[in-house]
Amino acid sequence: MADEINISSVSLDGNQEGSTSAASNPEGTQSSLPLEERYRIVRSIGEECIQEEELMRLLANKPEPICYDGFEPSGRMHIAQGVVKAINVNKLTDCGCRVKIWIADWFAQLNNKMGGDLAKIKVVGQYLIEIWKAVGLRNLDKVEFLWSSDEINSRAAEYWPLVMDIARKNNLARITRCCQIMGRSDQDELTAAQILYPCMQCADVFFLKADICQLGMDQRKVNVLAREYCDSIKRKNKPVILSHHMLPGLQQGQEKMSKSDPSSSIYMEDEEAEVNVKIKKAYCPPKIVAGNPCLEYIKYIIFPWFGVFEVQRQEKNGGNKTYESMEELIADYENEELHPADLKPALSKALNKILKPVRDHFANDPNAKALLKKVKSYRVTK
Repeated sequence: MADEINISSVSLDGNQEGSTSAASNPEGTQSSLPLEERYRIVRSIGEECIQEEELMRLLANKPEPICYDGFEPSGRMHIAQGVVKAINVNKLTDCGCRVKIWIADWFAQLNNKMGGDLAKIKVVGQYLIEIWKAVGLRNLDKVEFLWSSDEINSRAAEYWPLVMDIARKNNLARITRCCQIMGRSDQDELTAAQILYPCMQCADVFFLKADICQLGMDQRKVNVLAREYCDSIKRKNKPVILSHHMLPGLQQGQEKMSKSDPSSSIYMEDEEAEVNVKIKKAYCPPKIVAGNPCLEYIKYIIFPWFGVFEVQRQEKNGGNKTYESMEELIADYENEELHPADLKPALSKALNKILKPVRDHFANDPNAKALLKKVKSYRVTK
């Protein structure tokens, strides 16, 4: 029976069910930017793109490509989830894309986040949505927040046969290789629920009718699984994978931020003084660029947000300077013309400027304040 599964309703081509076409939308939703500029902007999101020629063809032929992004509601939001996601989503919607943000509450439960307590997971999800709206998501008419539990329940007859078909067409070894998507290792003792998880996430790509999977490099393996599934069912149009860079933790040797280690990251509602202390203590050796988290913050957050990086310092230390490119900043840093003692305060100031609307929202909005209080009271589980 599974060989005969009908997935035409989750096609990735321009004639898919429920898609927006130029004919059905006379005013058009496609960005007024030239194709080459839209490609440049969208491509800039990914540290890796599979495949570039497919992305160009998609942007040329489909007025409103559908992009899939998602997250597990698993605790307080750090700056990579908040600001970097906002930057990437804004780039996509500015270029005419529609973004579906998958609030993976059932997935968080499968992965035992918040101790598997779905009520707590849903509170965390509501808190995360509040942050994204406060930090500056543009074009909200092109952004959909979709709860996985609600969407799957409402279209169960479409979703579960797809999950089953993906599971049947892959062996256990191939699925366990995807466990990095859950923050796990294939050497970990996985629960049966965590084996089901990759099959479901792969199904999400087709269930959401995604043309582009815009997730972190840590999600790459399951996105590749989705492309492999297209081969197994002889499907021509595959989802384009845009895997964005993963920001490291603030301490030496931390490959990524950790919610269980507050010193490793900036949280979106951290107070100004907390941001200043965390950046002051961050690993930032003079002259060293590789593995320097402060420089990564500047490259992936400050420059995309402001377009420049402003350093204020005494005349004897070189005076004030506005950097207009990362290359210029790195050259000065490697030559000791820019010292960590001047870089760090400038970074803190820029980060606090970005985070101020979020802090204000959680201080002044009663609903947001109540959500944050609840989330802070929850124990983060790995």
